[in-house]
Parts: sequence; structure tokens; C-alpha cells
Amino acid sequence: MSVPAITTPDSAGAQPRRLALSPSRAMDFKQCPLKYRLRAIDRIPEAPARVAVRGTLVHAVLEALFGLPAPERDLAHAGDLIAPAWTRLLESRPETADLIAEEELPGFLAEAHDLVRVYFNLEDPTAFEPQSLEAFIETDLPDGTPLRGFVDRIDRSTDGLLHVIDYKTGRSPSPERETRALFQLKFYALVLMRTLGTAPAELRLMYLADEQTLSYEPDAEELLRFERIVSALWQAIESASKTGDFPPSRSWLCQYCDFKPLCPEFGGTPPPYPAIAAPDTITVLTETAD
Repeated sequence: MSVPAITTPDSAGAQPRRLALSPSRAMDFKQCPLKYRLRAIDRIPEAPARVAVRGTLVHAVLEALFGLPAPERDLAHAGDLIAPAWTRLLESRPETADLIAEEELPGFLAEAHDLVRVYFNLEDPTAFEPQSLEAFIETDLPDGTPLRGFVDRIDRSTDGLLHVIDYKTGRSPSPERETRALFQLKFYALVLMRTLGTAPAELRLMYLADEQTLSYEPDAEELLRFERIVSALWQAIESASKTGDFPPSRSWLCQYCDFKPLCPEFGGTPPPYPAIAAPDTITVLTETAD
């Protein structure tokens, strides 16, 4: 059985798409409706963060690693992939060059190498062949709620079961902050269950900063309950999209938000709402990562 509804980021990421929920955008709306609006609908540019660029680089290296023959998937060859991956990243996103001063580049690339090294402590990439890399998955729920997301890797075990793997270059969450990670895992499991008719056997987050793994084995009944939560979120977004009412929600996370200058909670004024319409008439660019 193959995995349907999957395309590559190159083919899926360049064209405008109907507004839909991804794990990140769903969590944005839960955290702060205004943040969701400015990010997903207005598409206000955000300055790239150094840690995010490093994460993009490591993801590119791990993807390229599986393009090598299995016997060559070792740390030495992976290290050789870092500089070319950085060059490709600069070509596709020239603005990232401003984040890393020339004298800082060796240290930055060394950080990426350290994260790649940790990956080899978590699994042996010579022992299997991934079914897909950087997979774009999407589906519409029975009530019409559109879901989409990118998955770093999908494996199929010898018994035919699917295993979904996502790399994280940050640290694993504390027990009090596992909600976002579990939300992402359940989201991917729900998309695949609705697409394939059965849930994947396992979803795994691999945290490279502290060499930890978070694993989740989906249960169909639990995913159906989660589906109702996701559908309710989408209904709330639909209602807000018709009126343009996306209120800010102040929290401790505001200190990390790039949109504070546009937020009424901090004396700012959002731009005029771009459209008073249902979400299916608003187009956004598909996320290149989640």
C-alpha cells in the first residue's frame, strides 16, 4: 500500500493554496488568533532566526544523507554534506547570509555538525531505506476541514506498518510543555489515518539537541476525538475569517513574537484586514516546514 496525497516541497511549495490547517498554524491560532492571522492570512514577513536557519540546514543534511548508498551513510560522509547544503540554502534564501557573520560561520557549521552527530547516536541510517523524505501530506476531513503538513521521513517496516519520523533540532519538551509536540504527532496521525484508512503504527520525534526521542502510538478512537478538536479550531477560523475578528491573546509567549509592533496589546495597530471572506477564497503559500 502506497502513501497517497504526497508531493515534494518543490512541487507543492511554490503555488498558492487554499487556506488550511497545519500543526504550526493550528497551534498559532490556539495561542493567539491575531498571530495566526498575521502569519497565515496577511503573511507579514518575519525575520529569520539563527536557530531556525540552523534547523533548516540540519534537515537538509539529513535528507541528503539518505540520497547516499546505505554503506556511505556515516558521520564522515554526513559531515561532507554540510557545506554544500549551506551553499544551497544561501542560494534559495539569500537573506540568511545576514544572520551569520563570516567569522561566525565555522562555529555555526560546527553546531550543525554536532546535531548531525547526535542523530547517529539515535539510529543507524544504514539499516533501512525510507519510503519518503520531506513528504507533503494533506487531506480533507469528512466535515470539509482541510489539513496539511510536511513530514521529514516516512518508513515502512518489514511487516508493512508505517512509521513517521520528524527531526527536531531543539531540546525535548518538559512534561509540562509536551502539549505542542503531542498535538503535532496526533495531527500527522490523523491526516494519515484519513488518507490511508488506518493510523500509522508509530510517530516519533527525534530531538537532536539533547539526544531524546518522543514516541507516540496512535489509537483510532483517540484520533477521532482529536479530529473533533481540529474541526472546532477550523470552524473558529472560518468564523473569524468572515468578520476579520482575530483578537490578540496575551501570554508569556509574547516576548518571542515578531508581531509585537502590530499588536494592540503592546500599543500597535494591525494592518487592514485583507479580505472579508470565507477561508476557501483566501490563498496562502504552503509552508516549507512544520
